[in-house]
Amino acid sequence: MIKPRDRKHRDFNDFLKESLKNPKIKAEYDKLQPEFAMIQAVIDARVKKGVTQKELAQKIGTKQSVISRLESGRANPSIAFLKRLAQALNSHLEIRFTHFK
Repeated sequence: MIKPRDRKHRDFNDFLKESLKNPKIKAEYDKLQPEFAMIQAVIDARVKKGVTQKELAQKIGTKQSVISRLESGRANPSIAFLKRLAQALNSHLEIRFTHFK
């Protein structure tokens, strides 16, 4: 049995950097970029406004658990839902297509 003091824990960023050297993993990771960007934008806007998940949920007529699922990446929100989120955060929703680098 491995004793706790003998365990070697890796930093997530080191693990990610190493994992992304694999072209297949990198391709799959890159496919998720839009979802990651949307999630981070929602979190950033909510935190910037100083609103809790519960308060945001109340503003748009949903439950806190819905906001939690969205922010954890376990939801696939509609554009209509994202518009309601943006309005509740006194923001506007902007979706863009960009060229590949």
